[in-house]
Amino acid sequence: MKHASLRAALNTALSVAVIGVLVYALLPNYWVFLVTAVFIVGIALQSLGLVAGRTGMISLCQMSFAGVGAWVTGYLNVSGFPGGLPVWIVIGGLAAVPVGIAIGLPALRLRGINLAIVTLGFAAAFDTVLATITFPGQTTFTQVPRPMFFESDRGFFIFVVLVYGVIAVGLEFLNRSRLGASWLAVRHSERAAAANAISVPRAKLSAFAISAFIAGISGGLLAGYLGTLVSENFNMMQSLSLFAVATMVGAHFTLGAILGGVLITLFPELLRRLNLPQDVGAVFFALGAVQALSTGETISETWARLGRKLIPKGKGGAARVAGPLPPPAQHAGGTGLEVKGLTVRYGNVMALKNISLAVPARTVVGLIGPNGAGKSTMVDAIAGFLPRYEGSVLLDGQAVDALSATRRAQIGIRRTWQTTRIAPELRVGEYVRLAAGNISDEELNAVLQWLDCPTPETLIATVDAGTRRLLDVAGVVAARPPVILLDEPAAGQSYAEALKLGERIAEIPQKFGSAVLLIEHDMDLVRRACSSITVLDFGQVIATGDPQTVLALPVVQKAYMGIEVEEAAA
Repeated sequence: MKHASLRAALNTALSVAVIGVLVYALLPNYWVFLVTAVFIVGIALQSLGLVAGRTGMISLCQMSFAGVGAWVTGYLNVSGFPGGLPVWIVIGGLAAVPVGIAIGLPALRLRGINLAIVTLGFAAAFDTVLATITFPGQTTFTQVPRPMFFESDRGFFIFVVLVYGVIAVGLEFLNRSRLGASWLAVRHSERAAAANAISVPRAKLSAFAISAFIAGISGGLLAGYLGTLVSENFNMMQSLSLFAVATMVGAHFTLGAILGGVLITLFPELLRRLNLPQDVGAVFFALGAVQALSTGETISETWARLGRKLIPKGKGGAARVAGPLPPPAQHAGGTGLEVKGLTVRYGNVMALKNISLAVPARTVVGLIGPNGAGKSTMVDAIAGFLPRYEGSVLLDGQAVDALSATRRAQIGIRRTWQTTRIAPELRVGEYVRLAAGNISDEELNAVLQWLDCPTPETLIATVDAGTRRLLDVAGVVAARPPVILLDEPAAGQSYAEALKLGERIAEIPQKFGSAVLLIEHDMDLVRRACSSITVLDFGQVIATGDPQTVLALPVVQKAYMGIEVEEAAA
C-alpha cells in the first residue's frame, strides 16, 4: 500500500509539473497571470473537496477560512514579521484551523441542509465582520511582497504551482492513509464507519481542520497575488460559487480542482470577451452542480470511469505475497458474548421481549427467524446502535451498555450489515486495513485468499455485490475481535458460494480466535457453520439448541417455514 501511495503521489506531482511547464512555456504574460489565479482557486477547491467530496459534509463558508488566512498574512506583513510570504501563509493557514474546528462542531450532529444553513450563517457573519474592519495595509496601500526570486508574475506563478503541488501530493498521501479512508467511510455510512471502530467525530473535525488550513493558505497566496485585498474577495457569494463548482467538477481530485479553477477564473474572462453578463457564469455553475447531484457523478469521476473502460486491464497482475494466517488471537475463554433480558420498545410496539442469549468463546452460534422477528433489532442493540433498551449486553463478562457503537467496536464487538456499506472509492486493501487496523501485507493477502477476494489494489466500485459481502467478512475477521456479528453475509452469493462461505465461517474461531453470532436465512449455510442456533419469532426466543434438533421442531417449522404444527408432527 505504501508503494501505491508513492505511485499516486508521483503521478500527481508529474501532472501538476507538466501543466505548469506548458503554461509557463506557451502562454504570454497576461495569461500566465490569469492562470496563477487558477491554481490559487484550485487550492481553495482542494480544501473544499476534502470536506464535501471525501467526507460528504456541506461547507458554504470556505472563502471565510481563506479570508482568515489572508487577513493574518496582511497583518504579519504590516507588523514586519520575519520569514516573508512562505512563512506567513503557513501561519495564516494555522490561524484558520481553530475556526474550521469551531464550524465543524455542528457537523457532529447536523447533516445536509441543516449543516449548510449553519455554515452559510457563518459566511454571512464573516461578511459582516469584514464590512466593519479593513484588511491590514488596505488604507495605507501597503502591498504584500512576493517571495525572493519569485517577485515577477511568471516567478509568482512558479511559486503558486509549487505550493499547489505540495498540497496535492500531501493530500494524496493523506487520502491513502487510514484517516483518508475513514473520511470516505463516514461519507458513505456513518453507522458502518462506527462499526469499524472509526471515531466519526474525529474524522469530521480533522477534515474541517485540515480543510480550513488549506483554505487559509489559498487566502494568503491571494494576498501575494493581488498585493492588497478587500472584503469582497471573500464574500458569501464567493463561497457559494466555490461549492457549486467543487460539486460539479469533483474538487477532491487534483485535476478536478484545476478544472474548477479554470471555470471560476477564466470563464468570466471568456464572458467578458463575448460581451455576455457575468451572471451567466453563476447560472452555468448552478446547473452543473445540479447535474452532478442528480447523477451522483462529477466530471472528474466521469473521466475516471471512462478511463477505466478505455484502458485495457492487465492480465494476471502482480503475484500476491501471502503466507499462512497468523495464529488465532488469544481472547478470554468462557462466554464471549452474553445478552440478558434484552427488551426493545418502539413506542407501543415491543420489538424484543426479554431475550437472553449466550455466544461462548470460539464458537459459531446462529440466530434465525422469519422477517420481522427482531433479528436486526437485536444486532443493533448488541453493537450499540440503539440509544435505549432494557436488559444488558456483556462482553467477556463486562457490561457494555454505557458504551457507544464506536467504543464497542474498539473493544471487540464487530459487525457486518445486511446491505454492503463499503465506500466504492476505496480499494480492497484500503478497506480491509480500515476495518482491521494495522496488519501486514502478508496477513492482508492471506485473509483475502482465504475468502477468495480480489487483490488489494482492486477498486471496490468494480466488484459485484456478492464480493463486497465477502470483503465485509474479510474486514471484521482480519481485526480478530472477541466477537463478530455477521448479518446475512451470504446475500448476493450463489448456492455453491454460500456453502463455501459457511465452511469459512465455521473456521473463524479456530483461525482467528473470534466467536461468531451468525444471522442468516440460508438453512444449509446455518447447518454447515453453526454449533448451536437460537430462533426468534415476534421478538421472543422460541427455541435454542443444536441445528438439526431445533430445525426439526414443529414450532420452528411453523414459525420459520410456514408449516403447521399438526402437519409437521404427522
